[in-house]
Amino acid sequence: MPILNFLKEFLLHPSETGAIAPSSSGLAKLIVDAAQVRDAQVIVEFGPGTGGFTNQILQQKPVGADFFALELNRQFVTEFGKRIPEATIYHDNAINAKKYLDKHGHLNCDCIVCGLPWAAFKNDLQDELLDTILDTLKPGGKFVTFAYLQGLLLPAGRAFRMKLSRRFSRVEKTRTVWLNLPPAFVYVAVK
Repeated sequence: MPILNFLKEFLLHPSETGAIAPSSSGLAKLIVDAAQVRDAQVIVEFGPGTGGFTNQILQQKPVGADFFALELNRQFVTEFGKRIPEATIYHDNAINAKKYLDKHGHLNCDCIVCGLPWAAFKNDLQDELLDTILDTLKPGGKFVTFAYLQGLLLPAGRAFRMKLSRRFSRVEKTRTVWLNLPPAFVYVAVK
């Protein structure tokens, strides 16, 4: 998807898109490495957008591992289907992840790779999504999501970090990917 189309989706649906440009390949590699997709058997992606992280997931996931993605933006679902027809994507809210795990014959997943725009969400929605994530992950499972560097300075960014720390047994922050627009890092949260 050309960057101008991505920007258009951001302007039309800021609470669904949350970014002015797709994530860089450097950020995609970092987030998928942090999730340890190579060791996972059940992988779920929240908010894949046009599939930047998905391509890395498909490259790294073990043969036979189950993978699906949930995306709320209909335009992104359409674009995703054209770009990555071999991946399974559902046009639905991430809050419904358990329904799709059940459809795939699983109780829980090993990891969740997340591209959702946390800063665009109200507190109640953040809480509902984080509760879904905890319910969806197996014990010891990993939830990885990214944040923009400037978010560390904002009250909403600090509040989100506190939410992660209160819910997960361990939360780490990776190095910064300076060549992302804007620069970003990954939170790695272990259930």
